[in-house]
Amino acid sequence: MAIQFVLRRMLHTIVVLFAVSLLAFCLTFIAGDPVTLMAGENWTPEEVTEFRHRLGLDRPWYEQYGSYIARLVTGDLGTSLRQQRPVFDLITERLPATLELTLSALVLSTFIAFPIGVLSATRRNSLLDQLVMGLAVLAQAMPVFWLGIMLILIFSVGLRWTPVGGRTGAVSLVLPVLSLSALYIARNARLVRSSLLEVLAEDYVRTARAKGLNEQSVLYRHALRNALIPVVTMIGLQFGHLLGGAVITETVFAWPGVGRLIVQSVLSRDPPLVQGAVIIIAGFVVFVNLVVDFVYGWIDPRARIA
Repeated sequence: MAIQFVLRRMLHTIVVLFAVSLLAFCLTFIAGDPVTLMAGENWTPEEVTEFRHRLGLDRPWYEQYGSYIARLVTGDLGTSLRQQRPVFDLITERLPATLELTLSALVLSTFIAFPIGVLSATRRNSLLDQLVMGLAVLAQAMPVFWLGIMLILIFSVGLRWTPVGGRTGAVSLVLPVLSLSALYIARNARLVRSSLLEVLAEDYVRTARAKGLNEQSVLYRHALRNALIPVVTMIGLQFGHLLGGAVITETVFAWPGVGRLIVQSVLSRDPPLVQGAVIIIAGFVVFVNLVVDFVYGWIDPRARIA
């Protein structure tokens, strides 16, 4: 059964990546002609036509897509039209910076949200609970780009504690991570609270208390583990959201990651680079969702049976 599950999930992964590649290709295909943007002002129509033919952009879109898929199967993401370098090399140069930012934000949001959510649930309707949930709603209402700019103005321009932008060390990571993780700290804290409150109302929790177990044992051994299932689901989905949010954060903080590379390639109309970056990010998101499915089985035996 486990082998069948893995094979089925791998088939789903292939289908999803194929759909992502098709969508990315179609969007970049209809976005405009990169040859027009790249051609010099003094180019003749014949030179433009010859340049378009050399890039293979004069063929029908389905032929271009077929050639792209044939190269993609072999691991070839193509060559950047602007930089004339392999797309894979350009992405792998920027990928560590993006993963550093994304994973730091994911870890921070998870480890801060859990104790906040548990504390708020165990003190339901108290002043602390209302204050924490109010701050969580406020954090969810703040756009990432606005929060990033405010953090730069306060801590970089005003107090001069951190660099304004760039990736120059651990200190330069602080503001981008705070900006990117604020929304997810608030969202996860609210989810942990609501999920834990729901579990604490179950019959088996009342039975555990009736047996004389202390409150900490009831909370951590019985209630919290069952409350983790929706939280794990959200964390898995948030990895993809964080990668998407990293596009904005990397632009605001001039962070040299894949997100900023995508923005630059879109503005310069570099379709192979856009398509390659989107497929790589989609691959990471699909892989994380696959890992989440296996974590389900570890947390809840009913998921293994299903």
